[in-house]
Amino acid sequence: MNLNHIDNNSAQSGKKNVDERYFDETCIDDHFLVLTYKNEEYNPVILKRDVQNDCLQFHFCLKGLSKFVFNEGTYILNILEENSLLLYNPQRSLPINIEINSNSWIVSVLISIKKFHALFSQEADYISFLNEDNKDKKYYKDGEISPSMAIVLNQLINYNLNHSIKHLYFKGKAYEILSLYFNRNEESNIEQCPFLVDETNVIKLRKAKDIIISQMAEPPSLQELADDIGLSLKKLKEGFKQVYGDTVFGFLVDYKMEVARKMLESGANNVNEVGLKVGYSTSSHFIAAFKKKYGTTPKKYISSLN
Repeated sequence: MNLNHIDNNSAQSGKKNVDERYFDETCIDDHFLVLTYKNEEYNPVILKRDVQNDCLQFHFCLKGLSKFVFNEGTYILNILEENSLLLYNPQRSLPINIEINSNSWIVSVLISIKKFHALFSQEADYISFLNEDNKDKKYYKDGEISPSMAIVLNQLINYNLNHSIKHLYFKGKAYEILSLYFNRNEESNIEQCPFLVDETNVIKLRKAKDIIISQMAEPPSLQELADDIGLSLKKLKEGFKQVYGDTVFGFLVDYKMEVARKMLESGANNVNEVGLKVGYSTSSHFIAAFKKKYGTTPKKYISSLN
């Protein structure tokens, strides 16, 4: 999506008495930075930083609400909790001017288009703004933060290891974030999906997805699910993967882990209770599944948040 038409119906209506703060900046390499900020104050704060026009900006709101202010308040763009924003405008600089609400966290990655292109040169046809035809065009994209990205972003903003390894740690995590952001398996390419020729089948597959979500603790077997939606087992397997980019079981596990992650963050339930609620009969099975998905145990994940 191009950054040509950001609605101004939320334009700034008046000046607020908001304190200005500075990002915690980590230089990964030349023209490659990671910025973090946790606003744990009672009032919102403003973060400002100059950015050159050859720079890609990735912004991730992990918690709370962040507001991007453009053109001296002419436009305001909200980034909700667990959402991201990608900005690129080679025609003019887009200085960072963010108002971060109280109890809100943000992580930003800045990287020059030249350095970024070198990382993904073989993927130029896949990442649309890297195409030759788009090299001088503005680019804007918002979206949700995936569960796998949320883990890495939390590790960055809650970094508490020895300061001597911070640069190395952040470098690895910055590359990991970019890899996860452009992971083509995170979303299926609906436009190229031949299964969508039959809209009736797509409706049935959506029903299958709704069924396994509503019954995630005790899901039906694949054959029972196929019978419930009126598709053959083969069409259920093939179609689900084409439309949702994963197997039925893989999709369900990812969904369970996302629900579990949010429940752990809320602190309302302990690890055993969360495991039972998402359908694991023993805590050891739940812990193993969580670690396989996110690379850490539920207990360690909770500790990283604190």
